[in-house]
Order: sequence, then C-alpha cells, then structure tokens
Amino acid sequence: MNRKKLFAASAAGLALISSAALAEITFRNAISGAPLDMSVAKSGGNAAVFNQFKETGKNPYNGNKEIIQKGHDLYLTACSGCHGHEAEGKLGPGLADDYWTYPSAATDQGLFEILFGGASGMMGPQYVNLSTDEMLLIMSWIRDIYTGNPKKAKWLK
Repeated sequence: MNRKKLFAASAAGLALISSAALAEITFRNAISGAPLDMSVAKSGGNAAVFNQFKETGKNPYNGNKEIIQKGHDLYLTACSGCHGHEAEGKLGPGLADDYWTYPSAATDQGLFEILFGGASGMMGPQYVNLSTDEMLLIMSWIRDIYTGNPKKAKWLK
C-alpha cells in the first residue's frame, strides 16, 4: 500500500512540474503592463516556432543566418521608415546599440512586447501589420546587427 501512495505522490509531483515547465509566458503591454491579447495578431508564419518562444521567451531564430536575412527584408518594409535602413534611428530610436528606450527590450520577450503592443510616441502596435512569426524574424535581424556591449545583451544569456 505504501508503494501505491509513493507512486501516486511521485506522479502528482511530476505532473505539477511538467505543467509548470510548459506554462506560457504572459506578454504585457510595455506602457500599461496589461496582458497582451495574442488572439488579435495577424495570422501566418511558423506557429511551432512562436509556441516555443511563448514557453521560453527566447527567440528561436536568433543566430540563424538564413532567417536573419528574411528578418532584414521584413524590417526594410515594416520598420526602416522610422528606425532607418540600418536601424541607425530616424524618427524612432536606433536599434543596433545598447541603449534601449525601454530597458525590457534588452530581452527577446521585452522587444516582442514592444513590437506587438506598441509603446509611447509614434511606435504603434504592429500586430495588425506583422504576424508574430514575422516579428520574431525582424527581431533576429535586430539582434544580429547589435553593436553594443555583449554584457548588456540579455538575450544572449
């Protein structure tokens, strides 16, 4: 009888640990802190990659040179008007150095929250224009061109 109780307790413990490991991150608006509604996002892209990102907060595309080029192509059409062709900054801030208007952008989760939900000033939410996958593609290019101090690159940790 003791073995059955031990087994049941072990199984319950593993189930709790497993469900915690698979819990999704709650993405929040960069200004208000309110949870972001992912259901309003433009459809399309690689759902499996985005699901992985929702669990880890780390962009699976970072470091993938083929993907990074796709991210650059998307960036040129969606972001360069405000942030410059090489992310040097124009109307919006530069994106290649280690100064972030919102310090949370030093993490992949934080940068995604700004892209998806917008920020103050002219940075509106991009969920209407870009799918979540396209946002991850653009983020991979932004991370690739980083010229700041690697110690400040929280997405590398």
